[in-house]
Amino acid sequence: MDTLQDYLLSKGYTKVKLKLTKTNHFEIKASINGVKGLFILDTGASNSCVGFEAIETFMLKAKDSEVKAAGAGATDMLTQVSKKNTVKIGKWKKEKVSLILFNLTHVNTALTSHDAKPVDGIIGADLLKRSKAIIDYEKKYLYLKI
Repeated sequence: MDTLQDYLLSKGYTKVKLKLTKTNHFEIKASINGVKGLFILDTGASNSCVGFEAIETFMLKAKDSEVKAAGAGATDMLTQVSKKNTVKIGKWKKEKVSLILFNLTHVNTALTSHDAKPVDGIIGADLLKRSKAIIDYEKKYLYLKI
């Protein structure tokens, strides 16, 4: 019998290593518009997000948004949206990706208070669905369909 890895790789998936943080989140490295960053993998986040402070870093074109963000103990947060971005995770790459921009201070404060690294953003369900993602929690790998 093939392993999950063998099966998924034979079906055109690529694998990306995940790192479990002290806060029990998975960290993942990804790049936006060719710039590398550190992100939390969050299946409960409806959209992938980047912090306001990383707008210049990732060369994002931000526009105001009517949508209010909520999560991790914060509600009614102002957001912006950035469209037509290129996101690359391992060998998986997608163009024309929209990202939500908001203040990630509360997220990074929680992470650093538990000796975890601050992150540039969150990889959410929107990208996980687009990539037909499969998470191997035991082996700490994310599989994405190329």
